[in-house]
Amino acid sequence: MYKLFRPILFLFNPEFIHHISFKAIKIGALVPLKMWTWRLLFKVSHPQLKRKVFGIKFENPVGLAAGFDKDAKLFDELASFGFGFMEIGTVTPLPQDGNPKPRLFRLKEDNALINRMGFNNEGIEAVVARLRRKKSNIIIGGNIGKNKLTPNDKAVDDYEICFEKLFPYVDYFVVNVSSPNTPELRDLQEKVPLTRLLNRLQKLNIQKEKRKPILLKIAPDLSNDQLDDIIAIVAETKIDGVVATNTTIDRSGLKTKAKALDSVGEGGLSGIPLKKRSTTVIKYLHKKSNKAFPIIGVGGIHSAKDALEKLDAGATLVQVYTGFIYEGPALIKRINKAILKR
Repeated sequence: MYKLFRPILFLFNPEFIHHISFKAIKIGALVPLKMWTWRLLFKVSHPQLKRKVFGIKFENPVGLAAGFDKDAKLFDELASFGFGFMEIGTVTPLPQDGNPKPRLFRLKEDNALINRMGFNNEGIEAVVARLRRKKSNIIIGGNIGKNKLTPNDKAVDDYEICFEKLFPYVDYFVVNVSSPNTPELRDLQEKVPLTRLLNRLQKLNIQKEKRKPILLKIAPDLSNDQLDDIIAIVAETKIDGVVATNTTIDRSGLKTKAKALDSVGEGGLSGIPLKKRSTTVIKYLHKKSNKAFPIIGVGGIHSAKDALEKLDAGATLVQVYTGFIYEGPALIKRINKAILKR
């Protein structure tokens, strides 16, 4: 059904359609029995799908990646689409507009997106206000970042603010230092600043009555030496896992013509072109660390086969975003059914 409407949706600006889709889902959820119908259509419930990862019980291993519901506006409604968990954010302490529009682009020939959103969000206070009104039992991850105007030597303060404010309302945290769309953010992936940041968050975490899992989201563009550093940092800081991977700045092997890519400009590439590299990163981390920590695999999952490849590479859970946009909510059901057939 979704694929019948997709050509019409793809006639319009991607960010415009994103907001229209949000409104449509929000309004649709008000119709009696509509959310029940969505659950009937898309949700797969089975004991073999359940997972316990970093101390959290997941109904199934398929989640929605950060960036789709940045401001925590739609998590209760999206829970009806069969997700086992979802991430809100990336959230920053203060509201910010992000980068100038247009900043989201489809590469239809490649089943991909390029975005340079720039952590546009309404700020931590607005997100917390919505999470307080949560009705569903969906597992929520809080993806946290720094404001664009915050210099890197003060970045830890921004992450601490988000951590403290979100703590009562999310089930786990993801530290985002890997977006290519905030100037100098990826510099925080270097060993010294990253270790300092994670240690500070862990210090706050152990002071709580019950700590919550902290994960690190990494870029696909890291070298093997840098991935070795990530493995060492996870061991040293004792965080709970890694989300692999964020979007890539690599443009090699695309079917989209160079002229069209030039007109788009900078941004992070997601979708099928990211699939192979993200799976390679997952496999490397899994083997080189000797399975030392859980990995949430994300990047280029557009089919059940793609998700199974991530799980076989060493991911414990998977997330979709661009695949969800191209394939629709039936993708979640197809993945869960494929897992059950194994």
